[in-house]
Amino acid sequence: MHWPCALVFAACGIVGASLGSTIGKSFDGQRLLFLFGLLMIAIALLTLRKPKGEIKEFVPLTKESVAAVAPRLAAFGGGAGLFAGFFGIGGGFLVVPGLVAGARMPLLAAIGSSLVSVFAFGLATATNYALSGLIDWRLVVMFVLGGIAGSLFGGRLAARLARQKRTLSIVFAVIVAGVGVYVVVRGLVG
Repeated sequence: MHWPCALVFAACGIVGASLGSTIGKSFDGQRLLFLFGLLMIAIALLTLRKPKGEIKEFVPLTKESVAAVAPRLAAFGGGAGLFAGFFGIGGGFLVVPGLVAGARMPLLAAIGSSLVSVFAFGLATATNYALSGLIDWRLVVMFVLGGIAGSLFGGRLAARLARQKRTLSIVFAVIVAGVGVYVVVRGLVG
């Protein structure tokens, strides 16, 4: 967990999530579901892409590096938050690639650090929807319990695959793409 990077990313993402959820409330649910699935597939394909050129090293957010690192974290955090809020999700599949791109953070560190943003984006989005009376609290409880179980399983799997960075990226992309295809189909059929 890289707290400074995670906190800057999350703080900027909260602003994006608040704006995105306000916009998302004006969209039809089926259309939102379809677009969400397409976004998941696009993120999965981007994750599978091999980096071109030299891979830049992770630079932690410090007083010395803030001028170089903070703007990237702010941009990627705000963008991830915007999409997370728009689609009404915590956005873990957006946060991990955003932290990797924004901070050049190693994938395993980004997975751990993403939990701060997923919680923050989800809370900002849920608050916006709750203020409009658009929350099904039973569904919220099921998602929270499922999220906890998924993070425990995913954390163990990520730790096992930590030495095989490319394999970890492929597993992440395949899961996101698989769910994305399912969501697109549901959006078309529903």
